[in-house]
Formats: sequence, C-alpha cells, structure tokens
Amino acid sequence: MSSPEIPSFRYHPDPVGTGSIVPSGDECDACGDRRGLLYTGPVYSVEELEGICPWCIADGRAATQFEASFTDVEPVPTGVPSAVIDEILHRTPGFAGWQQEQWLFHCGDGAEFVGRVGFAELRHHPDALQMLASDGNPPELIEALAVDGDATGYLFRCRSCGQHLAYADYL
Repeated sequence: MSSPEIPSFRYHPDPVGTGSIVPSGDECDACGDRRGLLYTGPVYSVEELEGICPWCIADGRAATQFEASFTDVEPVPTGVPSAVIDEILHRTPGFAGWQQEQWLFHCGDGAEFVGRVGFAELRHHPDALQMLASDGNPPELIEALAVDGDATGYLFRCRSCGQHLAYADYL
C-alpha cells in the first residue's frame, strides 16, 4: 500500500529525509487511521502517545486533541510573530536531539530545519560554522561533529535570506 502525498511543512520541508517521519503500519493516535507514515520526534503532551501521522500534525488536530507541541522554542525570539511560533510548536514536526532540541530563527521568522549534520557537511556552510564558533564551541569540538556521533550539529536555513544556521548538541 502506498501512502498519499505527505503534507508540506514550511519549517521542516523534508521530515521523511530527516527521519522525523518514518514508514509505519501502526495507527495514528489522533485519527486512528493507518496511513503508512508516523512521526518519530518529540511530543510534549498531556498523554503518552505512540504515534501521530503527519496529516494530524499539519492540520493541528494532534496539538488540539492532546494539548501537544512538537518542539520547544524557549526563549521566544523578539520580533517573531506569534503565528509563526504557533505553527512551529503545533503544526510542524520536530526532530530528535541529544539534549533539549532548539528551533532556530532568523530575519524575524522561523528557519527551516535541514537536518542533522557533521563537520563534513558543515564545511560547505561557512555561515553555520561561524555561528557554532561564535556560540563558544571550540574548533576541536566542531571538527568532531558527526551526523550520528556523540556530538552532532543541527542545520537550519533562513527562509528569507538563505543563511545557514546551526547549533551543536552533545551526548
């Protein structure tokens, strides 16, 4: 059985590619359907949830039904519209990190989550490397970042100016 086309997410354009949404034959906790795909990232909810389909994230059903959010944006950046924060929290798939995930912002908007990265991938994005350095990460730690390592980078892209942003997280 093939899955219908996945909904689009402005702030997480490829949740299947990042591993936040995976093939599954299980039911969605929100709608009860078996659509072939379920979200695997963090869910901050009043209930323990087994799986949410991307359609129930996109239309806000899961957030409303379970008082759920799918990422953390604390602290809320100054100048970002509340509608953007609401969309990222309640209608955008999050991603799993080692510690507490962070959503990055630029040009008064949420940035697009590109995915987990290591130093090899970051070498093509000097703007993201500069951000990691200015956040106080020593060069040897930045060079040790690996997609699936104990130290991982998380890459974002500004939706307005295209600048790449990153933060590092460690096991």
